[in-house]
Amino acid sequence: MKESDIQNFYKNKNVFITGGTGFLGIAIVEKILRSCPEVGGIYLLMRPKKGKQIEERLKELTDNAVFETLLQQSSPDIFRKLHAVAGDVGEENLGLSPENRASLAQTIDVVIHSAATLDFQATLRPTVQINLLGTRRVMQLCREMQHLKCMVHVSSAYVNSYLKEADEKLYPAHEEAEKIIDLVNSLGDDALEQLTDKLLKDHPNTYTFTKHLAEHEVNKCAAIFPCGIVRPSMITGAWKEPVPGWTISKNGPQGFLMGAAKGVIRRLPVGTELIYDYIPVDTVVNQILVTAFHIQRNGFKELSIYHCTSSTCNPFRWDSVKEQVNDYLHKYPLKSAVWYPHLKFLPSLWLYKLSAIIVHFMPAYCLDFITKVFGGRPILVRLHTNVWESLNRLEKFIFSEWRFNNPKTLDVSRQLSPMDREMFNIDISELKWPEYFVGLAQGVRRYLNNEHPKTLAAARKKDTVLFFVHIAFQVLFLALFWALTAKLTGMSLISCIFVIPVMYFLLSLL
Repeated sequence: MKESDIQNFYKNKNVFITGGTGFLGIAIVEKILRSCPEVGGIYLLMRPKKGKQIEERLKELTDNAVFETLLQQSSPDIFRKLHAVAGDVGEENLGLSPENRASLAQTIDVVIHSAATLDFQATLRPTVQINLLGTRRVMQLCREMQHLKCMVHVSSAYVNSYLKEADEKLYPAHEEAEKIIDLVNSLGDDALEQLTDKLLKDHPNTYTFTKHLAEHEVNKCAAIFPCGIVRPSMITGAWKEPVPGWTISKNGPQGFLMGAAKGVIRRLPVGTELIYDYIPVDTVVNQILVTAFHIQRNGFKELSIYHCTSSTCNPFRWDSVKEQVNDYLHKYPLKSAVWYPHLKFLPSLWLYKLSAIIVHFMPAYCLDFITKVFGGRPILVRLHTNVWESLNRLEKFIFSEWRFNNPKTLDVSRQLSPMDREMFNIDISELKWPEYFVGLAQGVRRYLNNEHPKTLAAARKKDTVLFFVHIAFQVLFLALFWALTAKLTGMSLISCIFVIPVMYFLLSLL
């Protein structure tokens, strides 16, 4: 069978990946092994974690369900191409031993830097250390690599979120990187915290701020070797590869679907009229691999930036999928559901919080009490408290709309051979969002909630039971409110029966 141009590019190449154990990183590893099996080797920067050595972490990585499709096509020997390298982007010199650093400098042909801290709540110190200095350290290593063909840095479409419309170009930094690094090194936590808002200016958080500065670190090397930046928006579960709906990430819509399937999350603050920019993880992976091939083939001596986004070529609105989502929750329920699943969208944060008191916190306190009585560990109140607090920081992202123009990305897609356009698709114009979200909901059931299809019959029986419990709870709540109204007003139950339809109507708004 004829090889594609991209397959031929990665043939016998050694690829160095940071962030290879994360959601995107694992997907990159899987795609290279499956679609470019003649790759020389994949070197993953990994740090020991929770007492586990990197060899053990590498074994855990290969046990991920994402590799099921690969193993249907290849022998487990394919994993011999994976090499764990002890290190950490948050440490000086990437935490590499002199021997490992020298070996990488002699061996690596392609670098993919995807490691980052994605915590929107993080303070400036860790985000500077990982996102900014981590990128600087990777670029320093790239300078030492004797056979480097290209490097690709995974950024974010939201690094320019202070703009409502962004192009595929490098925007000026609001602050000098050296100034920020000096402040982090010289100030204590309290002083740095007090100064943070002033430093961020129009950036909504330290994540977008430090990722923006990191792009400028990449740009410093663009004249030395081909450098590309891929800016994905919110990364969601797989569209096609390796299986529709695959995900291990609880961020964004898949996290809310996970909670909704259990009946724990019943309300979402959503601007249903807004365009939300979601991008499937397999599209992002293809974009990264295509970018490396493209910038190396053309020998670019200036920074190349590509938006991996959907807002301009295939806009998504929650109104287009909400019926499919709720239909799916009842067609494919969870055996582990704790409450009858139903998801409703609310147009503001204050309305969500008002509703959450009734439909989230009241049941959570009841269920946590029952759990504690029977010796279990109550978690629902804490979960909803965390959601409540995090939504304050995410309000701008929930109720804002951005446009990420991507003509350069679409142009690259057109330049690919027909075979490469098929194998490494980066054009999502044909994605059907309702169908995609049905697949995503299935993936959430399988990969996040860990429920095998064989549990479906039992889950449907439980769903029926939970439906009647849900109805009974509503009747009980309305009856108690009716009785309380009669007692407080001194009216008879018959005289104040009107409060039942009034209260039911008011609750329907929440």
